[in-house]
Amino acid sequence: MNLPFIPSGPGSVSGAPNLPTGFTDTFTSRYIDVGGVRLHVVMGGKGPPLLLVHGWPETWYAWRFVMPALAQNFTVIAVDQRGMGLSDKPESGYDTATLANDLVGLMDALGHKQFAVVGHDTGFSICYALAADHPDRVARAALAEIPGSPGAAPFPPLLVPGPLNNRLWHLSFNRIDKLNEQLVTGREDIFFGWEFTVQGGKLPDDVIKYYVGLLSNPDSLRGSFGWYRALDATIAQDQQRMTRKLPMPILAIGAARSFGERVGDALKPVAENVQSVVIPDSGHFVAEEAPEKLLAALTAFLTPYHESARTPATSR
Repeated sequence: MNLPFIPSGPGSVSGAPNLPTGFTDTFTSRYIDVGGVRLHVVMGGKGPPLLLVHGWPETWYAWRFVMPALAQNFTVIAVDQRGMGLSDKPESGYDTATLANDLVGLMDALGHKQFAVVGHDTGFSICYALAADHPDRVARAALAEIPGSPGAAPFPPLLVPGPLNNRLWHLSFNRIDKLNEQLVTGREDIFFGWEFTVQGGKLPDDVIKYYVGLLSNPDSLRGSFGWYRALDATIAQDQQRMTRKLPMPILAIGAARSFGERVGDALKPVAENVQSVVIPDSGHFVAEEAPEKLLAALTAFLTPYHESARTPATSR
């Protein structure tokens, strides 16, 4: 029997398809209540804590190929951010200050005072806010695949060349109130299928179908637009954050067929210590398109943290 507080269904570890062999021997799904919001996390491994924050329009599942190897040296915590996956989808709270506070509350609940983070896409922006607003909590941060968090990097112009417009048009579309749900409902496969294809190009059809299935209900669709609809607040917050540089080591990760070196270029003005890597032969969804290359970059960056950090008390 599935009890209400035990994560189940396709969005959970027990229901997710095509996981790496042995994945469920290491990782389990849990719900953690944080300040009135219930977050879904997938956890496993041993060692200092490592928080993984996915991007749009994905869930914790985006990290599935790199999680087993990371779990050999770290306590891996892959979270569904507010509004996505199996986490709660309230009407508000999608500015990055609030989303970062969700993560601080999560790690508090798990008993982790300091931790490393990896953020991709919208997760990049959330983890930038986390590192800027709570620098005492973040030991290291790897930020992947956007050319800077909104407000802490130059805005793209309204009119850009066609190929770039194809990849960026959703930034404006997703901010619209209610109309986008009306246009996308019943056409989720068209809308999200286009986004996965134009941003990456290598995700298998069954993986895209899985993500689309998780998004094809009113609450999940609305929640998927939450980060974009809060951009005015996030931009104002980021403009304040960029006045003080991030003090911890930062790894900027770009994909050769996506934002490439622009990720590092955007982070160098807002952080004191930035290392950059460009993942060859990969589009935007690096953790799924080039997991071995991403894992190599993360391992090199996180090794000093692993060697110096004390393993925290067992999560309660």
